[in-house]
Amino acid sequence: MKKLFMGALVLSSVLLSACATIVGDDSQLVQVNSNPSGVDFTIKDETGVVVSRGITPQSVVLQKSDGSYFGKKNYDIIFCRDSEHITELPIKASANGWYIGGNIAFGGLIGWLAVDPFNGGMYTLKPKTANAVIAGGCNAQK
Repeated sequence: MKKLFMGALVLSSVLLSACATIVGDDSQLVQVNSNPSGVDFTIKDETGVVVSRGITPQSVVLQKSDGSYFGKKNYDIIFCRDSEHITELPIKASANGWYIGGNIAFGGLIGWLAVDPFNGGMYTLKPKTANAVIAGGCNAQK
């Protein structure tokens, strides 16, 4: 009876595995840099909500998912100097190797279709380091 219980426990853990959720986090540290440094930045998500503000160089923690089914997050970093919009860099989420390959290798069909799509662990935000080269300002506001 004990062997049957242990076998069922191992089988269920394999079938219910969600590789990206197990090995990945729902948030990621992104480094925001500029050349020259000391430039104001604002980070907005795909809905236009401001999620962070700061002055370069600075690290920020960004959520990788909004918690909905396949709800990956994308961001825009807007660099400004003296209230003038200078440049903008995108931060995009994409499926990572643990989600794509890990669930195939470890038989995590439920993880692939049911668990990981709700958790940000299946995504990687790119670039991990945003580098803006500031040549000058412009009067275009966003």
